[in-house]
Amino acid sequence: MLSLLSIFFTCLALILIPCLFIFRRPSVPLFLKKAIIFIKTATSQYNDEEERYGTIEGKEKRGRMPKHVAIILDGNRRWANKRGLRVSEGHEAGARRLLEHVMDCFAIGINTISLFAFSTENWGRPDGEVNFLMAMFEKNFKSEMAYYDRYKVKISVIGRRTNMPESLLGLIQEVEEATKSYKEKHLIMAIDYSGRFDILQACKRLAEKTKNGLIQVEDLDERMIDKELMTSCSEYPNPDLLIRTSGEQRISNFFLWQSAYTELYFPNVLWPDFGEAEYLKALTWYQQRQRRFGLRV
Repeated sequence: MLSLLSIFFTCLALILIPCLFIFRRPSVPLFLKKAIIFIKTATSQYNDEEERYGTIEGKEKRGRMPKHVAIILDGNRRWANKRGLRVSEGHEAGARRLLEHVMDCFAIGINTISLFAFSTENWGRPDGEVNFLMAMFEKNFKSEMAYYDRYKVKISVIGRRTNMPESLLGLIQEVEEATKSYKEKHLIMAIDYSGRFDILQACKRLAEKTKNGLIQVEDLDERMIDKELMTSCSEYPNPDLLIRTSGEQRISNFFLWQSAYTELYFPNVLWPDFGEAEYLKALTWYQQRQRRFGLRV
């Protein structure tokens, strides 16, 4: 009797298990791409590092993430044009993508995220587009304040503030003051930022200190310039990884001094399309570079 029952349940299992896979098939493509990337990445990293570092040290090396990731958010307008949408809709799509990535970055242990949101050169765009962007910054600061407070995200806005609307300046000051005590998560927004101006203002501040006798000319060095740059607000002022979307292979006028030893990654993807899979590729590429060349590990 037991033998017959065993045979019956074995046959039932052989029938039901394939059916389960058949019924679940429509959901597989939704996560298959990510699963394949994760499996390939995990397998190759484990094999390489197990051989090179040993089990314990290999685990430590595999878990290493950049402390500071900087992103040039490029391609919103082209994304909208390709779809026959208004430019403003491209910027809105980019803003939605932005919040998703910020949350993902902090979730995996990245401390500082810097975003090139609006360059000094962007003032030359049409007035309607510029006004929309200023209003969007205000809207996002207001709507995300609860998120910053809940997850203890420090907000810093770097760049010139002479041309910004008064209402935006007031919000920036409010958000910076409310989040200044947070340490583990730091979001830096570069608005009306210029890398050349950043270096210039640092040199002027050092010149003023030299003029007033606070420092001597012979004492000037690179570390002093580091401390005068706008990114000195961060515990990790120089990015480990800089990503520029859209395929453009240049950093333009962003973090010119700070990126001297930064890994530069230029995916051929417009910013609103830069999803989780693309972000994972960027981090995997960064880790492979560190293992190969032993840089900033």
